[in-house]
Amino acid sequence: MTETSNTKHQTSTLLWIILAVLLVALGALGYLYWNQHTEMNELVEQMTIEKEELQEEYEDLAIQFDGYQNMDIRNDSLQDLLAREQQRVQNLLEELRQTKASNARRIAELKKELATVRAVMKDYVRQIDSLNATNARLTVENEQVKRENKQVKEQNTQLSTLNTQLSETVTRAAMLEVTSCTLTTLNKRDKKTRMVGQIRKLQFDFVIAKNITCEPGLKNLYARITDPVGNLLGETDEHLFPFENQEINYTLVQQIEYSGENYSGTCYWPLAEAKEGYYTIDFFCDGNLIGSFPFQLKK
Repeated sequence: MTETSNTKHQTSTLLWIILAVLLVALGALGYLYWNQHTEMNELVEQMTIEKEELQEEYEDLAIQFDGYQNMDIRNDSLQDLLAREQQRVQNLLEELRQTKASNARRIAELKKELATVRAVMKDYVRQIDSLNATNARLTVENEQVKRENKQVKEQNTQLSTLNTQLSETVTRAAMLEVTSCTLTTLNKRDKKTRMVGQIRKLQFDFVIAKNITCEPGLKNLYARITDPVGNLLGETDEHLFPFENQEINYTLVQQIEYSGENYSGTCYWPLAEAKEGYYTIDFFCDGNLIGSFPFQLKK
């Protein structure tokens, strides 16, 4: 075999080796692509299932709110709070329906919001049960008073005094309560403005009612501020506080010195961009929801 023939043979052999290597590489790449595609499909399928389960939970919660609206609640403020939370659940449910299953981050956020709404609703239900129990007790007491009045008129004064004492005891034993809260909208120079496009800061001036039975001292006052679409402002993994045997997120926290007398305070929250609609601020202290106030920003 000549030298030229040997060279051709070696070249041919080398080409076949290169082709074989390329085929093996292409096969490996194809397998990797197929495996990754399969894993991605499985992940999307799992997220779809989680989204469907979360949607069912939201729908169940919406049905519960419908049931509470049909209850005999003799408290207009509590009825309004329930109505706003019910609308909030509807808004979150609609957003969930429009959220793609692949958007794992937003689905996780909506799952947290579900837990928060459930906690708030649980507190409202507790207040409803308390009001109903109080009304039932007062009804029984009134009937008893009427019967006793027929027997002994002289007991009227004693019963009236007893009712007054019971009322004062219930008031003193109540938890802290934010009785009022006003909103002032400020621009970037901290000047008052009502133009939504110029608002860069929210100023909340609030009043905590007098409570002589509350232990005085330093207290952490937590606030949760939600925007018109139900997003919690300032939510981070570090902003957590205990409520209803769980940890929930807060927007801001303020330490106050409470003496048992009326307390007036102010808190602020910056906005990168204000939105038209209802903002809500919920106040919490000592593990209790002590006030909830909606504010509307409009042109």
